[in-house]
Amino acid sequence: MTGPQYNWCLTVFFFTYCLFEVPSNLLLKRLRPSIWLPSIMVAWGTVMTLMGVVQDFKGLLIARLFLGVTEAGLYPGVAYYITMWYCRTEAQFRQAMFFSAASVAGAFSGLLAFAIAKMDGVGGYEGWRWIFILEGILTVVVAIIAFFTIYDFPETAKFLTEPERAWVVHRLRYQGSKDSGQMVAESEHFKWQYVRDAFTDWQIYLGLWMYWGIVCPLYGTSLFLPSIIRELGYTSSTAQLLTVPIYITAAVLAVAVAWFSDRSGQRSPYIFSCMCAIGIGFIICIGASAHGGAPGAVYAGIFIAVCGIYPAFPGNVTWISNNLAGSYKRSAGMAIHIGVGNLAGAMASNFYRTSDSPKYLLGHGLELGFVAVGFCAVVGLRWNYSRINGRREQMPPGEYSDAENSDKGDRAPTYRYVL
Repeated sequence: MTGPQYNWCLTVFFFTYCLFEVPSNLLLKRLRPSIWLPSIMVAWGTVMTLMGVVQDFKGLLIARLFLGVTEAGLYPGVAYYITMWYCRTEAQFRQAMFFSAASVAGAFSGLLAFAIAKMDGVGGYEGWRWIFILEGILTVVVAIIAFFTIYDFPETAKFLTEPERAWVVHRLRYQGSKDSGQMVAESEHFKWQYVRDAFTDWQIYLGLWMYWGIVCPLYGTSLFLPSIIRELGYTSSTAQLLTVPIYITAAVLAVAVAWFSDRSGQRSPYIFSCMCAIGIGFIICIGASAHGGAPGAVYAGIFIAVCGIYPAFPGNVTWISNNLAGSYKRSAGMAIHIGVGNLAGAMASNFYRTSDSPKYLLGHGLELGFVAVGFCAVVGLRWNYSRINGRREQMPPGEYSDAENSDKGDRAPTYRYVL
């Protein structure tokens, strides 16, 4: 394949991935997590396995489109599933644990790709085909196990006693209003109004710029990190191995930052600090690449950037989910935020062009530009949340009934945004 064809195969995945995230999240609760999540895992594991037998550009392009369809529901589904069990001040640690599993998987996928590539010629297949085939089969096996191990909701969890179920449900339903002095339960029933509210919520669209400021660098480094390292003069196999320490360190930092964020009940200071690290990392990359002859400095810059990206990402997802009230509005809102946000992958997959190697100044510069916009979005969200909370503190209590406040969700005077 040519360079542009390869980039197209990376890009088309994100179109279907974005399109199917909202329907998938709405179906998650109606069909039960224990059925929906393993089902889509089986589907995408099957598609991944079949990617190992494609013969040309068209076949790979179609396979990537279907991979986007089948994989669309997993991350937003799991992120939403966590909010069904954990309160706002507990969620980021769990989001980070899940996301760090992806980071560790990124580390071991480098080791795995290094090992599986040695199977070149087995069964008449090239080594890269065996990577897709074996990882796809493993996904299907894990999905089958998940059918029997995932619990659906606290209300139906058999490992909890009746009083424990009541306690978990109560703390989840009243968490958004507990600081207002008027306890109001979040709505749990479905209305199309809640989906429309999610599509028209200002915070999701401002949050998208924050998301892009984190995810453009995330996808850019994930898709092209081995290529960038290889262009610095290392062999392909060594380039795969050099990605491992980056991902392991980033996973540890993501969990540590999430723990401190949950303990403090704050999101924005930690996201902002991590985005500073991302910006510093790409500034180092640009400076070292422009100077030339400093592969170690470029590697260090990418290392610092990734160590900012991985803690910032679960913080960004958690912050928006913390401030969406009503189960179905949160479901749709998180899917919009993550789905449209992941269009950054379509952009980032074209940042690092073959023609720009080995310096990739354009790619590093574009990533830095998105980080700068993300900074502004974090400041804008924090300022608006603080302003609205202050205004609600001044409102007289009892202006609306509990039922009206419940229906309004996070727009109710009793609701307080997490900063």
